[in-house]
Amino acid sequence: MSTNPLRFGVWAPVHGPRAAHQDPEEPYDASWERNKALVLQAEALGYDSTLIAQHTINPHQEDLDQLETWSSAAALAALTSRIEIIAAIKPYLFHPVVLAKMALQIENISRGRFALNLVNAWNKPELEKAGIGFAEHDDRYAYGKEWISIVAQLTSGERLTHKGENFDIRDYALRPKDLYRARPAIYVGGESEPARDLVAAHGDVWFINGQPLADVAALIANVAARPRAGAPLRFGLSAFVIARETDAEAEQAHQRLLALAAQDAPMKAIQRANTDPKVVMMQTMQKSPRVGTNGGTVAGLVGSYDTVAARIREFHAAGIELFMLQFQPLESEMQRFAEQVFPRVRGKAALLKTSRG
Repeated sequence: MSTNPLRFGVWAPVHGPRAAHQDPEEPYDASWERNKALVLQAEALGYDSTLIAQHTINPHQEDLDQLETWSSAAALAALTSRIEIIAAIKPYLFHPVVLAKMALQIENISRGRFALNLVNAWNKPELEKAGIGFAEHDDRYAYGKEWISIVAQLTSGERLTHKGENFDIRDYALRPKDLYRARPAIYVGGESEPARDLVAAHGDVWFINGQPLADVAALIANVAARPRAGAPLRFGLSAFVIARETDAEAEQAHQRLLALAAQDAPMKAIQRANTDPKVVMMQTMQKSPRVGTNGGTVAGLVGSYDTVAARIREFHAAGIELFMLQFQPLESEMQRFAEQVFPRVRGKAALLKTSRG
């Protein structure tokens, strides 16, 4: 069981809705203004984190809008006061020295509330069209492992000399270093063997895509048993939530979103064609119907408020600390969850907090 308190986060709508793109209750909007308002609302409601996914072009349909992650994270760091800001990063898009400097800057703007989420890319056109090239799956992880080791050392204030397969860095140090802790937190996504080795070696938190409880427990046990220096690894889970007064009402809302998601079949076909078939996340997501990304409703957070709260407690007992959540329509469902589920899993203190929100 996780000894860390439950935390809840929300995915920022950087490329519009997570469940269905043709939902009249949530028109497409990936603008900065909407993302800013959403994160400020999440902070006021008592959410602990927000995750800003990174894409330079929209991964579903390239003529749709796409928010830029790192400039947005810097702005949100200045506008917020409590919520953790997690910015995803694809190593091929930034030299590790440049990215480490950016991470330290946002960490200091936020006064110690920043984290980066290492992902090793699945959307081939994003890199290929830029002339960067899209390496084989295991080669991307080897690159990412060297890349994150450099970033971790530089953001820790170390003076670094490094010569590896991809980088040659000589007597480099970044100042000012982190003013609030040893370095920004490092989250790692991915479930392949190379991903598991990488997170055991360099991560603070492993993000697991939404899956049934037994599968998540097995993943946690596998990675927790790997050799590791430093503090124990912590675990997060992505999940799409549909919570209502009754299980039947939740399932009715689920069916509505499934029907809407079916209308996105042409867009999903483009995404499949652009995706590396070796990406484990995509393989896992094909096993069962779902709405949402990164596992979506497969984690089983669909049901009455009491049902959803009970499932969250089960995941927490298995070792999940942070639940990174998706909703649709986002703003109203995020508020519903805070008002109805927070008190059921956090007790009276959360009830008072959300009622004052």
